[in-house]
Amino acid sequence: MSSSFFIKKSANSALPKKGRSLATSKRKSNDDVGGNNKSRAKKPNSRLNEEISSDSETEATAAQNEREEEEEELDETPQEKKLRLAKSYLDQLRDEEEKKAEEESFESEWVAGRLQDELLEQKGKLQRSIAKDLLPPDASEIRVLRGHKLPITCLVISPDEKYIFSAAKDCSIIKWDVETGTKLHKVAGGRKGTEARHVGHTTQILCMAISSDGKYLATGDMSKLIIIWEPETCKELCKLKGHKGPVSALSFRTGTHDLYSASHDRSVKVWNVDEKAYVETLYGHQDAITGLDALSRERCVTAGGRDNTCEGLEDNRGVPAGVPRGSIDCIQLINEEHMITGSDDGSVSVWSVNKKKPLSTVKVAHGSFGDAGLEQPHWVASVAALRNSDTVASGCSEEEGLTTGTLNRGRSERTGFINALEFSTSGKFLVAGVGQEH
Repeated sequence: MSSSFFIKKSANSALPKKGRSLATSKRKSNDDVGGNNKSRAKKPNSRLNEEISSDSETEATAAQNEREEEEEELDETPQEKKLRLAKSYLDQLRDEEEKKAEEESFESEWVAGRLQDELLEQKGKLQRSIAKDLLPPDASEIRVLRGHKLPITCLVISPDEKYIFSAAKDCSIIKWDVETGTKLHKVAGGRKGTEARHVGHTTQILCMAISSDGKYLATGDMSKLIIIWEPETCKELCKLKGHKGPVSALSFRTGTHDLYSASHDRSVKVWNVDEKAYVETLYGHQDAITGLDALSRERCVTAGGRDNTCEGLEDNRGVPAGVPRGSIDCIQLINEEHMITGSDDGSVSVWSVNKKKPLSTVKVAHGSFGDAGLEQPHWVASVAALRNSDTVASGCSEEEGLTTGTLNRGRSERTGFINALEFSTSGKFLVAGVGQEH
């Protein structure tokens, strides 16, 4: 059904028939005079005569179609019904199989991509391009956390990026909440001579490391002692003794609970933290070891301070990687094949673990100080690398603060000695340990 209407003036409906015929004759004479205007005058009236479909027409058509389908179903034979249901079932199965195939394809591609990334990471060839998008942080984006009484010497970030652990010369350890910046737990330092009854360190803490699964936290101090903690509760689990000098660097092997420790006694020791046991000792340096780092391979890289070498130690063998002019004081792996070092001559270098000369060096990376002709470079006190990327950071020993990005790319100034630097796993933030002395 369809309905239509015409628009008319109400006054015309009351006129007698004679009046209407007179009006009609007048319109005809006017039309004759107008000539070509006849068609133009009728166009707007034709729009008024258009039929407009109502909603009831659409509803009636849909209802009629449904009735026709029901009648067809009633008229079909049992065999035709079986055939129709079978086709419907097959279409449903086909849709489910296509959807399942799409999900499996996506999952297999994701797994293949993940395996490819892991393979490239093991080979040291995985690299994420991040530095080109870096911008110096605004002052409002920098948060300052205060809690230690003496300068911070080391820090780590938990693998889930929820917590920061820091240690200082006051022998204390603090656990911080990243989101709120609040202090969650503090292990106070003890006085020298109270080692037997005090829980924690009684001498300056020099280094710190956390396992890749966040199960263990390790700290080393000036009194040759390594303490293993439970990060969740900051509970002391055990003490590892064996070094003959201050413990200067610590690093867990990725994916394991094997711990590497370096000391001023020029040795590197390997520990199995699960078993709380000593494994072996590695030698190679002629001076106190100042830095150490390790990833997933069964080896570590070390910086030898004044013996002017950095080495890759594996199976009790030392592989010299370079001979810079100054003391190499800090080192960190970028990936399995490359590392970054900082020196007291102000240089920052990128090395290959298989070559004896640096691949790239920025001399006087943080500028210099002193009178004209007597300038001295700012000593690079700390370095950090965002794993498997093109982004590194270095911190110096004076007011300049730290440099972030690719070598010599960006700068952010903080007053004091940048004694420790650490990137979060995702690279969303960088943490610096700042003190008034190194």
